[in-house]
Amino acid sequence: MKRGTIRLERPSQRRAQEFLAAVRRSRRLHSSWVSPPGTAAAYRDYLRRVRRSTHAGYFVCREDSGELAGVVNISEIVRGNFDSAYLGYYAFAPHAGQGLMAEGLARVVGEAFRRLGLHRLEANIQPRNTASRRLVRRLGFRREGFSRRYLRGAGRWRDHERWTILAEDWRRSV
Repeated sequence: MKRGTIRLERPSQRRAQEFLAAVRRSRRLHSSWVSPPGTAAAYRDYLRRVRRSTHAGYFVCREDSGELAGVVNISEIVRGNFDSAYLGYYAFAPHAGQGLMAEGLARVVGEAFRRLGLHRLEANIQPRNTASRRLVRRLGFRREGFSRRYLRGAGRWRDHERWTILAEDWRRSV
């Protein structure tokens, strides 16, 4: 994948219909991994949430066509002695597996440490999601632990692995 194949964009109302169509066509891809907003009302709630100081949202868009390739969210930003947040992300069909999310996620991690001034990011990944685990490992995240029945996905409590990266680890890798 050559650099410069994506651009980051802030989520906006103008992308609502395209976003909802991407969620519909990606149902099989997302299955039990994620539950993105699937209605106009849920999308509006998402927009309100990512505008708070405790959240940041990014659309990963193809540079050539402008299509939505995926989403990266930074949530539950806690300041002070913690300066930490959670990282969530998902691709949209048919763009999964093309390296677009790797580039997008790398850029957002850079934003989190440079612009947002965070010290730590944590991604919680289901153990069977080998593609996601491979992706964060390539970006320098380390597995810190295992949380039983940690998050609900597709109506069930699911186990997750905790993967983290610290600002100083990220700086050494760039």
